[in-house]
Amino acid sequence: MPSKALKSQWFQILLTLGDGASHGQEIRDEVLARTEGQVHLWPGTLYGSLKQMGEEGLIAGAPPPVDAEHGGGIPRYYALTELGRERLVEELDRLAAFLGVARAKGLSSA
Repeated sequence: MPSKALKSQWFQILLTLGDGASHGQEIRDEVLARTEGQVHLWPGTLYGSLKQMGEEGLIAGAPPPVDAEHGGGIPRYYALTELGRERLVEELDRLAAFLGVARAKGLSSA
Protein backbone atom coordinates (compact mmCIF):
# COMPACT_ATOMS: atom_id res chain seq x y z
CA MET A 1 0.00 0.00 0.00
CA PRO A 2 1.47 3.36 -0.98
CA SER A 3 2.17 5.88 1.76
CA LYS A 4 0.10 9.02 1.96
CA ALA A 5 1.46 12.19 0.43
CA LEU A 6 4.10 14.03 2.40
CA LYS A 7 3.35 17.47 3.77
CA SER A 8 4.82 19.97 1.34
CA GLN A 9 7.32 21.33 3.86
CA TRP A 10 8.44 17.80 4.73
CA PHE A 11 8.95 17.05 1.05
CA GLN A 12 11.07 20.19 0.64
CA ILE A 13 13.16 19.33 3.70
CA LEU A 14 13.74 15.72 2.59
CA LEU A 15 14.63 16.92 -0.91
CA THR A 16 17.18 19.33 0.56
CA LEU A 17 18.75 16.55 2.63
CA GLY A 18 18.89 14.23 -0.39
CA ASP A 19 22.51 15.08 -1.12
CA GLY A 20 23.82 15.30 2.42
CA ALA A 21 23.43 16.71 5.89
CA SER A 22 22.46 20.35 6.43
CA HIS A 23 21.60 22.58 9.34
CA GLY A 24 18.35 24.48 9.71
CA GLN A 25 19.43 27.75 8.11
CA GLU A 26 20.92 25.90 5.12
CA ILE A 27 17.67 23.96 4.70
CA ARG A 28 15.63 27.15 4.89
CA ASP A 29 17.87 28.98 2.40
CA GLU A 30 17.96 26.12 -0.13
CA VAL A 31 14.18 25.68 -0.08
CA LEU A 32 13.66 29.42 -0.51
CA ALA A 33 16.10 29.55 -3.45
CA ARG A 34 14.84 26.35 -5.12
CA THR A 35 11.22 27.49 -4.96
CA GLU A 36 12.12 31.03 -6.07
CA GLY A 37 10.73 32.43 -2.83
CA GLN A 38 7.41 30.60 -3.03
CA VAL A 39 8.08 28.33 -0.04
CA HIS A 40 9.36 30.10 3.05
CA LEU A 41 10.03 27.82 6.01
CA TRP A 42 9.53 30.08 9.00
CA PRO A 43 11.40 28.96 12.14
CA GLY A 44 8.34 27.50 13.87
CA THR A 45 7.40 25.49 10.79
CA LEU A 46 10.96 24.41 10.04
CA TYR A 47 12.00 23.34 13.52
CA GLY A 48 8.59 21.88 14.33
CA SER A 49 8.80 19.82 11.12
CA LEU A 50 12.37 18.71 11.87
CA LYS A 51 11.28 17.57 15.34
CA GLN A 52 8.28 15.62 14.01
CA MET A 53 10.29 14.12 11.15
CA GLY A 54 12.91 12.96 13.64
CA GLU A 55 10.20 11.39 15.81
CA GLU A 56 8.90 9.53 12.73
CA GLY A 57 12.38 8.30 11.85
CA LEU A 58 12.67 10.21 8.56
CA ILE A 59 15.70 12.23 9.64
CA ALA A 60 18.33 12.03 12.35
CA GLY A 61 20.94 14.29 13.85
CA ALA A 62 24.25 14.23 12.01
CA PRO A 63 27.77 15.40 12.83
CA PRO A 64 28.77 18.71 11.26
CA PRO A 65 31.06 18.52 8.24
CA VAL A 66 34.77 18.85 9.00
CA ASP A 67 34.95 22.15 7.11
CA ALA A 68 31.81 23.64 8.72
CA GLU A 69 32.18 27.22 9.86
CA HIS A 70 30.58 28.13 13.17
CA GLY A 71 29.56 31.72 13.64
CA GLY A 72 29.02 31.74 17.38
CA GLY A 73 27.23 28.54 18.04
CA ILE A 74 27.35 25.04 16.70
CA PRO A 75 24.33 24.45 14.48
CA ARG A 76 22.56 21.14 14.63
CA TYR A 77 22.86 19.12 11.42
CA TYR A 78 20.22 16.77 10.06
CA ALA A 79 20.48 13.88 7.59
CA LEU A 80 18.09 11.50 5.89
CA THR A 81 17.59 8.10 7.43
CA GLU A 82 17.01 5.07 5.22
CA LEU A 83 13.28 5.43 5.92
CA GLY A 84 13.45 9.12 5.00
CA ARG A 85 15.15 8.31 1.70
CA GLU A 86 12.51 5.64 0.96
CA ARG A 87 9.67 8.09 1.67
CA LEU A 88 11.32 10.75 -0.49
CA VAL A 89 11.63 8.32 -3.42
CA GLU A 90 7.98 7.23 -2.95
CA GLU A 91 6.88 10.86 -3.05
CA LEU A 92 8.98 11.61 -6.13
CA ASP A 93 7.47 8.57 -7.88
CA ARG A 94 3.97 9.68 -6.87
CA LEU A 95 4.55 13.17 -8.28
CA ALA A 96 6.14 11.76 -11.45
CA ALA A 97 3.02 9.66 -12.05
CA PHE A 98 0.87 12.80 -11.89
CA LEU A 99 3.21 14.54 -14.31
CA GLY A 100 2.92 11.55 -16.66
CA VAL A 101 -0.85 11.89 -16.67
CA ALA A 102 -0.59 15.61 -17.36
CA ARG A 103 1.80 14.97 -20.26
CA ALA A 104 -0.52 12.30 -21.70
CA LYS A 105 -3.34 14.85 -21.66
CA GLY A 106 -1.14 17.44 -23.38
CA LEU A 107 -1.20 19.68 -20.31
CA SER A 108 2.52 19.91 -19.59
CA SER A 109 5.36 21.43 -21.49
CA ALA A 110 7.90 19.76 -19.17
